[in-house]
Amino acid sequence: MKAIDSAWTVAAIVIVGIAALVGIALGASFEATLVFLLGGVGAVLLAIYPLSNVHDASRPVNPPGQDGTGTMTAVLEALTDPVLLVRDGRVLNANNAAIALLGKHIAGEDIRTAIRHPAAAEHLARSFRGGTDRGIELVGLGAREQRWLMHVAEMSDGRRLVHLVDRSLAHAAERMRVDFVANASHELRTPLAAILGFIETLGDPEAGGDEGTRNRFLDVMMKEARRMQTLVDDLISLSRIEAEKHRAPDDAVDLASLIGDVNRVVKDSPDGEDRDLLIVIDEGVPPVAGDRAQLSQLLHNIVGNAIKYGRSGTPIRIAMTRNGDSMVRLSVEDEGEGISAEHLPRLTERFYRVDSGRSRAMGGTGLGLSIVKHIVERHRGRLDIASIQGKGTTVTVNLPTAPGALSSN
Repeated sequence: MKAIDSAWTVAAIVIVGIAALVGIALGASFEATLVFLLGGVGAVLLAIYPLSNVHDASRPVNPPGQDGTGTMTAVLEALTDPVLLVRDGRVLNANNAAIALLGKHIAGEDIRTAIRHPAAAEHLARSFRGGTDRGIELVGLGAREQRWLMHVAEMSDGRRLVHLVDRSLAHAAERMRVDFVANASHELRTPLAAILGFIETLGDPEAGGDEGTRNRFLDVMMKEARRMQTLVDDLISLSRIEAEKHRAPDDAVDLASLIGDVNRVVKDSPDGEDRDLLIVIDEGVPPVAGDRAQLSQLLHNIVGNAIKYGRSGTPIRIAMTRNGDSMVRLSVEDEGEGISAEHLPRLTERFYRVDSGRSRAMGGTGLGLSIVKHIVERHRGRLDIASIQGKGTTVTVNLPTAPGALSSN
């Protein structure tokens, strides 16, 4: 019997592993596949446990140390998801994850009292013997924003396993994906509608107007087309950065030279005519480990925002210093209107704008700081944004130094 159980266990785990590899091949994220793999192995172990007959179902759960209970407890505790073992509607055992979610008092309680949720009580009243439980989503269990998927498995000895899977992050990711598609579609639709409208007007001999009107229309069309091109470029850039997020760059990049490049671009641009870049770089600041093109984009985005939102005629301060033995700190400070505190946590969200009309009027896509955040994350750095209304905003980036940079400085 034990040999049969072992063979079934190995076969089941192999099947779960193959399914996980298929998930990766079909495009599932590594994190999602890993969760599936761990959960699947845990489910296999829990499902075959009754076959071992190490626990007499006619007796209550044995105290730790006696035969059977230690094995079940070890299996339950090996799972990171909350799992409860139930008999006759009462909780026999629960792992630490379940206790952390539901409280220490749940041992011996009615399962409907332990999991205080109307949908859970209704679901637990059903019988799933001979069938498959597709699970039910519990919204607000533990915390208001949390979402849990609850599964109930009937065991051969009359006990039940209640398994809770945290779907909060997956739901948030899906919501972000839907919002991203909707926002991207809206951002592209607006200039596209303007271009199509002008094309229709120009195509009408009677409504096209004189040459001056046509030239004015063409100027607007060019502006809207460039806006679309900028948005598409930013979307492609963001996609590439995210695709490389698990591979940290290791080239030695001299940030001082990149700051000099940005300074020259600002001086040559119409937007920077009345702005001075006050640059302070400490001596002996080592190069950072990075991707030169991405760090250049990071600097242009941050300084570009400072130019857009800083007051006309005020300077922009760029400072670079060491931060301990292994980091370099870069800060960009403007003297603009500042940003209220409630907006700060959301500034790096895709398409989030404090003032949508002003941002669009200045040619912003709503992706600049999101790109900055993803570049910093890929470089294993840290991004901080501080702002005081009426005084201005400071963006600080900490980046790790290049390997071997300390020994050469």
